[in-house]
Amino acid sequence: MPQTSFFSLTFPQLTAKYAASMPAAPWLLVTGGRPPQSGWLAGLTGFAHCWAADHGIDSCHKNGLVPDCLLGDGDSASTAAWQWAETAGIPIRKFPAAKDLTDTQLALTMMREAGAPFIVLTGAFGGRFDHAFSTIFSAAVHEVPCCLIDESEALFYVTPQRPLTLTYQLRPKAISLLPFTAACEGVTINNVRWPLTGATLTQSQPNAVSNELLTNQDEFTVSLTQGILGVYCYWGKY
Repeated sequence: MPQTSFFSLTFPQLTAKYAASMPAAPWLLVTGGRPPQSGWLAGLTGFAHCWAADHGIDSCHKNGLVPDCLLGDGDSASTAAWQWAETAGIPIRKFPAAKDLTDTQLALTMMREAGAPFIVLTGAFGGRFDHAFSTIFSAAVHEVPCCLIDESEALFYVTPQRPLTLTYQLRPKAISLLPFTAACEGVTINNVRWPLTGATLTQSQPNAVSNELLTNQDEFTVSLTQGILGVYCYWGKY
């Protein structure tokens, strides 16, 4: 059955258009990996709420972005940024450092419970690989749709119910398709150097990496019939 509802997310370097519905504006989560560039972060608009997870409060502090909630164990945030949050009266939900879930996983769960319709994570790349691994897989299967993005990298998730069109203001250096389930079936992507039609991609041998936009195109569409597929974009540093 053809999709009749769409929603778009606009970022400084691209617009993501999903063939699905979203009842309200997305929420932003600033987390504790590589900090987003200040100029890029200042270009984000259209979010209903902003939350910070632990070290993410440092990016908020640096850029004067006052989150609606700060949560975490406080083990990686600077003392100055944490004190700034306290002085600003930002609601803080403190957790012990010894716990099963990461601060980002806790944030995703609590944002779902608070009613977030879509969560955009920034500050999620770089830093420790184990934290990045935990974040990208947690976001892939989260009950609330998510994406991860900063000025250098982006990761969007495509499901059979949510085909995706990316339109670029800044052309990426690489586009990769990453299976987040054992297999992704019926994968189709157009307007790239190596297009696919109805392909099967497997998690055990992720080989659809480093694709490129055709020189006369500024957008492509990705869809699939089964699985969860990550669409990764890489720009490098501005």
